[in-house]
Amino acid sequence: MLSMKISVLKTAGVLLFSAVIGFCHPSSAQENKVLAPEFRIYRETPEKINDLVHTKLDVRFDYGKKYLYGKAWITLKPHFYPADSLRLDAKGMDVKKVSLIEGTKLLPLKYTYDGKYILVRLNRTYSRNEKYTVFVDYVSKPDELKATGSAAISDAKGLYFINPDGKDPDKPVQIWTQGETEASSVWFPTIDKPNQKTTSEISMTVPGKYVTLSNGKLVSQKSNTDDTRTDTWKMDLPHSPYLFMMAVGDFRIYKDKWKDKEINYYLEPAYAPYAKEIFGNTPEMIDFFSKKLGVDFPWNKYSQVVVRDYVSGAMENTTATLHGEFVQATSRELLDEHKGEDVIAHELFHQWFGDYVTAESWSNLPVNESFADFSELLWNEYKYGKDAGDAHGYKAMESYLNSKPDSAKQLIRFHYRDKEDMFDLVSYQKGGRILNMLRNYIGEDAFFKGLNLYLKQNAFKNGEAHQLRLALEEVSGKDLNWFFNQWFFRSGHPVLKIDYAWDEVSKTQKVILQQTQQGDVFILPFAVDIYAGGKKIRHNVWMREKTDTLDFAVPSKPDLVNVDAEKILLSKKEDNKPLEQFIYQYFNAPLYLDRLEAIEACSEKQLQNAEARNVMIAALKDKSQDLRIRVINALELGNNQVKDAALPVLKDLAAHDPKTLVQAAALGALASFRDPANQVLFETGMKSRSYAVQGASLLGMALITPAEAYPLAKSLEADSRGELAKAIVTVYALKGSTVDLPFVEKAYNNAELQSKVEMAPAYINLLSRVNNTALVKERVSGFKDLGIKYKQYGIDKFILSLFERLKQEKEAQLSSASPEVKEQLNQQIAAIVSSIRELQKSTEG
Repeated sequence: MLSMKISVLKTAGVLLFSAVIGFCHPSSAQENKVLAPEFRIYRETPEKINDLVHTKLDVRFDYGKKYLYGKAWITLKPHFYPADSLRLDAKGMDVKKVSLIEGTKLLPLKYTYDGKYILVRLNRTYSRNEKYTVFVDYVSKPDELKATGSAAISDAKGLYFINPDGKDPDKPVQIWTQGETEASSVWFPTIDKPNQKTTSEISMTVPGKYVTLSNGKLVSQKSNTDDTRTDTWKMDLPHSPYLFMMAVGDFRIYKDKWKDKEINYYLEPAYAPYAKEIFGNTPEMIDFFSKKLGVDFPWNKYSQVVVRDYVSGAMENTTATLHGEFVQATSRELLDEHKGEDVIAHELFHQWFGDYVTAESWSNLPVNESFADFSELLWNEYKYGKDAGDAHGYKAMESYLNSKPDSAKQLIRFHYRDKEDMFDLVSYQKGGRILNMLRNYIGEDAFFKGLNLYLKQNAFKNGEAHQLRLALEEVSGKDLNWFFNQWFFRSGHPVLKIDYAWDEVSKTQKVILQQTQQGDVFILPFAVDIYAGGKKIRHNVWMREKTDTLDFAVPSKPDLVNVDAEKILLSKKEDNKPLEQFIYQYFNAPLYLDRLEAIEACSEKQLQNAEARNVMIAALKDKSQDLRIRVINALELGNNQVKDAALPVLKDLAAHDPKTLVQAAALGALASFRDPANQVLFETGMKSRSYAVQGASLLGMALITPAEAYPLAKSLEADSRGELAKAIVTVYALKGSTVDLPFVEKAYNNAELQSKVEMAPAYINLLSRVNNTALVKERVSGFKDLGIKYKQYGIDKFILSLFERLKQEKEAQLSSASPEVKEQLNQQIAAIVSSIRELQKSTEG
């Protein structure tokens, strides 16, 4: 599972319309209720009384009622102790019949059903060596079920009918499922726990015009007399119920392969031409991960399907990953950024860590999700180089470190309010960084040999952190209890303050270390590189106390002392080395984070120090695309010295950088000068295939020739996505009117959450000039709902600030308005005030 999160990005649009977004990451509220009763409950691994063996389903769909009519044949056996009863999870169903299969006969069984569980009295007591099969005839009613989701998974009704009546012309008719955490039992009865494993066979009867996808292999297709077709998918290897899936819709299938295994991509017809561009790295990913882990891709096929209105980022259903629509993109969009590539790697890695070996309980979710997060770094490192891997890992670490509440949570948690709360920055981003530290500590070969052993020992079964530790210890020969106790079973992270002192008399370099976090000390092994006399010497050291001083004998005063030289520690660092050492570090230390640290230090001094300025200018040509963009955004271009030094480089980047996002960032920086001399660059940028470059160029034109920007924006509407669509919305916010609302509305509705947030200021600014009361009320209500739904990200406070500004604009219009318009304005103001109150109430709650 990959949960969708938002961030605030600096774009060229900020030059025209900016807002400060109070941003925080989702949290479970655990941090504020540590002593609440629910957190005193030990979340034990579910007891196994009966084991699933095989699950056979026969389902058909009622699109009008949004029902599933199902028949289930569930084969089980007692786990160890004799059993005369069975409890099945079955949420919100109509249960028609429960029987025991005896040969060709159905033996009715006594049962009770409370809307959540079917409690079945078996016909006799069964021993652990005896299998039995229960038949259930049922109706699933997902839209009538009251289900609560989480920050990561926004809904939990299991089965989703998308546009079932076909009334929305802009949306396909689809059916899909989402099982994690325990929502599969909304659409079929089962023991809906991650420590259950079962083979499966799913037959779906669907309209003949649609394509189906499920786990395993498509073993038969039968055309029926009523223009329907029955497809049967069979999975002959055991997997957990939450990994069962179905998808039905008008998909185009692109067929690929890895070795002799089918690799298929299911997309909407409009995106079928781009299937290879979107998913084409999948076979190479499978090959890379198979070789790295020493375990070949363990399933008989791998398919990926993209669906509409998905409730999370993506889901690693066994052999059939389901993606949200954000991964669908055209060639022009992919020219700027492949937003789905990390997700594709993440979900694929789950086929080993999550599907092949599954967390035995939600408390141990990190043995699924931390590994999937870590795989994103691995793939970037392999495919695009160490800089790319380090950049990805650093951004993930920043996300965790910037979320103060998450520092109170352990990686492996046996106490939580709700299982959904495990899907957070700790299980994902922090866990991924912990695995990378562990990889560094025991070494590349030992780490992956240990993962190989863990996977083989627990194949098609369940795993937990202790089993991972034992496998890594067996391979490496190292005791890892201290590491696991510290990082897996304890909360927080070190906050490291680093000071320096050079003793010229004794030729000794001192490094004074302090851990300033509250609580216990962290044991930290790390490297210190000392650069002196044209040489670099590495020292491997340990910090075991809250305060420690390291002494190094050096022939001459060092040019650089680089603490945590491998840039591997998960920590907040205050590194108080002199500026001249940071300057030396940029040009001489090899890693992405070496250069980033130097850039950040020099950024603070770019106005006062010429050498710091030189680093900033040099970094505009850094080999890392990410660092080039960071530097562009950090330049103090209001200062003439900075501007004069940066201007020729920015012009070169805008015209010639191989990465379109760097071009767009440079164009955005140039736009801030409002210099007509740059108009040729913007005109050239308007001809680019890149939406980002076009968007930045449009905003640049708007600042130089505002009168020309509006008609230019109108001419670009037909083919506008991503940054270009946002730029057009921004121009309309400044120069547009009610006539532009259809485009703004469509662009907003088609945008993902991050882009919706970025468009909100411009959209609401446009509403300030709209006198259609019904429309204003409807749109204000929509923004209010967005703020409440995503208040865990701070969006409620963001929308509140925009509403306050909108209210002031409407109130200012009252004084010059006619009586008729005043009445409309007062109704609009009342609606805005009402939404403000609801947002305030939600925020306080």
